[in-house]
Amino acid sequence: MKISYNWLKQFLQIDWNSQKTGELLTDLGLEVEGISSFESVKGGLQGIVVGHVLTCDKHPNADKLKLTTVDIGEKAPLQIVCGAPNVAVGQKVPVATIGTTLYTKEGEAWQIKKGKIRGQESHGMICAEDELGLGESHDGIMVLSDTLKPGTPCSKVFEIENDEVFEIGLTPNRADAMSHFGVARDLKAGLEQQEIQKELVTPSTSNFSIDNRSLKIDVEVEDIQLAPRYCGVTISNIIVQQSPDWLKNRLKAIGVSPINNIVDITNYVLHELGQPLHAFDATKIKGGKIEVKTLPAGTKFTTLDNVERELHEEDLMICDAEKPMCIAGVFGGIYSGVTEHTSSIFLESAYFDSVSIRKTAKRHGLNTDASFRFERGIDINITEYALKRAAHLIREIAGGDISSEVVDLYPKKAQERQVFLTFDKINSLIGQEIPRDTIKSILASLEIKVNNVTESGLGLTIPTYRVDVEREVDVIEEILRIFGYNNIDYKEKLTASIAQTSKFENYRIQDVIGNMLAAQGFYEIMTNSLVAAETQNVLEAIDKKAVKMLNPLSSDLSVLRTSMLFSGLQTVSYNNNRQKADLKLFEFGKTYHKKGKKNIERQHLSIFVSGNRSENNWALTPKKTDFFFLKGIVETIFTRLGLKGVIAEPYSDASYSEGLSCSLNGKQLGTYGLVSKTMLKEFDLKQDVFYADFDWDAILESINTENTSFKEIPKFPEVTRDFALQLDEGTTFQQVYDLAWSTEKKLLKNVNLFDVYKGDKLPKGKKSYAVSFTLLDEKKTLTDKQIDKLMSKLLSRYQKELGAELR
Repeated sequence: MKISYNWLKQFLQIDWNSQKTGELLTDLGLEVEGISSFESVKGGLQGIVVGHVLTCDKHPNADKLKLTTVDIGEKAPLQIVCGAPNVAVGQKVPVATIGTTLYTKEGEAWQIKKGKIRGQESHGMICAEDELGLGESHDGIMVLSDTLKPGTPCSKVFEIENDEVFEIGLTPNRADAMSHFGVARDLKAGLEQQEIQKELVTPSTSNFSIDNRSLKIDVEVEDIQLAPRYCGVTISNIIVQQSPDWLKNRLKAIGVSPINNIVDITNYVLHELGQPLHAFDATKIKGGKIEVKTLPAGTKFTTLDNVERELHEEDLMICDAEKPMCIAGVFGGIYSGVTEHTSSIFLESAYFDSVSIRKTAKRHGLNTDASFRFERGIDINITEYALKRAAHLIREIAGGDISSEVVDLYPKKAQERQVFLTFDKINSLIGQEIPRDTIKSILASLEIKVNNVTESGLGLTIPTYRVDVEREVDVIEEILRIFGYNNIDYKEKLTASIAQTSKFENYRIQDVIGNMLAAQGFYEIMTNSLVAAETQNVLEAIDKKAVKMLNPLSSDLSVLRTSMLFSGLQTVSYNNNRQKADLKLFEFGKTYHKKGKKNIERQHLSIFVSGNRSENNWALTPKKTDFFFLKGIVETIFTRLGLKGVIAEPYSDASYSEGLSCSLNGKQLGTYGLVSKTMLKEFDLKQDVFYADFDWDAILESINTENTSFKEIPKFPEVTRDFALQLDEGTTFQQVYDLAWSTEKKLLKNVNLFDVYKGDKLPKGKKSYAVSFTLLDEKKTLTDKQIDKLMSKLLSRYQKELGAELR
């Protein structure tokens, strides 16, 4: 939210610099995230002076150019080449001197330099109003008042406003501070705590009066739950035109584009007081009647952005006797708005139900200044006051007559909340005793009425503009906010209880694996759990179990992810598009899916590798990441977790073009493999991505939490023997591996595949595995006889059961 400091000073006369004021606002809970400068004319007309045209002759080398001499108050006049058709002797004109910076409409800077134009020197530039940022015209140069003295800075001739703008990161509960008046009200309370008394100037509506009753428009509200209060008044004989500079500057400073005086005034009052308003062209209200109601589902309605929308049956609409004119509290209609031809208006100021407005805005994907405030809750008791304030400004700026009584439909008056505040609760929550007089003064500065005082506490009445203050703890938060968090004492001694936790706590195990992966060059990522529904449609089986958001922020964030793959591939794609092709990423996160009527949440560890294994290096030849690199990472994780006997089996899934599933004791621990081309295409990825998905909950359940057993290092040497086995092409290493262990369990310590050969030197349908076997007797040194006997036994089994032959 942007707050203009000049505008703020209209409510509170304060002479602090913006930095000091920003610090106090931050201490009050209105966090100032930045302070920027605003100039009503970019550059502030620096270097632009008044010039007096002394001579004006035809350029000797160009028909459309003039050669002028201009007095700018210096010793000698300047020679300036000018192309404007209206330049003439005797004029007072704005002159941009050498070195002056001017700005285009797009805000691009360019500098005036000494130069030659068609052979004639030019020492400056006589400017048109659009070149100075003072208007839109470029028909000719600006002609100034004859009374001005040459050399006078134009910054003194024109009213240039310089302002400073606070960017406030407002929390959603602080609807009361969503205006300049609301911020000033908070600032006044903060100043009083520092014993600085300032009067809060409230915009007056005392001049509001009814000129005639020539234009009456009836109002009917069908559902007072959706529109508890609705006010309106008609104004005739207005002239729709550009707003005065002061009004346009106020809006421009906070990033609002001026449109015309009527619309600008409604925007001005919205940002001034926090009450949204809407102006309807009175001649377009059929039947002389306003109806506030809902319409049947499917009703078509075209909004101001020229988009036809299909209404929901719960959308509250502002209608005339024939048609809808506006989505209440959200967005106006294209056919009832104010145009340059409008001469009379119906001005609306209302209070709409916050839940209804929020749902409507989300349904239609609209986020306007009005809906932003209605969604969070505004002050129902400011509705009529804001209407009169706007009507008075319209009559003052756009002319016209107030042509009806003020309609104010407010059947059920809002009751101010009553809260009892106990002193003991204040002290226990804040951790420090605040003097009771200080508490009372803070409450008074916040306009919270103290109805009665007892020994134990205070009976309070909360003003209606504080929609977020409902309970005793809310009041205590307000007291602490104004008293100042920085003013709470803290002890030098910190007392804390140390929790006894197991080394097998989830976060500890995550740290172990995370550090291990980081040591191998992986980067941890944290992605959004929300993804687009279209992405999930790629995996049809998963989509059927997806958990959908009731009120999604956007179509790209409409479904909770059922797989870590989606958000991970988004990250890979994002990096690839920025020339980061070599990636090693991991993430601890959660997935969500439906099971019957229940929503299931599971923890996962996901790993993504793509591109080269390492960065380009003079000493190493770049090597592409492959399936076996990922397999090594997966097996290293299982080893580090102490999970033994994990079985890997072929796995078929829409996520993978080829993959393996890992299980232990019948429980699936995860899957890994090469991501399918379909998924890569969905994320516009052109290079292979290898992905591993660990079911972290299943892993936590499988970890052995008992003490680890250790053995002494053997005193006797190991022996290694090799076989080069010729096997059928369909035989897997897993079969070779399992058969070895089933043959010998006592002396065999390791089985390793170190080479695979397929080629024309082998019979068709055959391949060769080079397998090494590590043997060890922990009690004595192995003899050649024992080794030969064991190797013969292994070969016999391979020949008999796998049809193997030695090469």
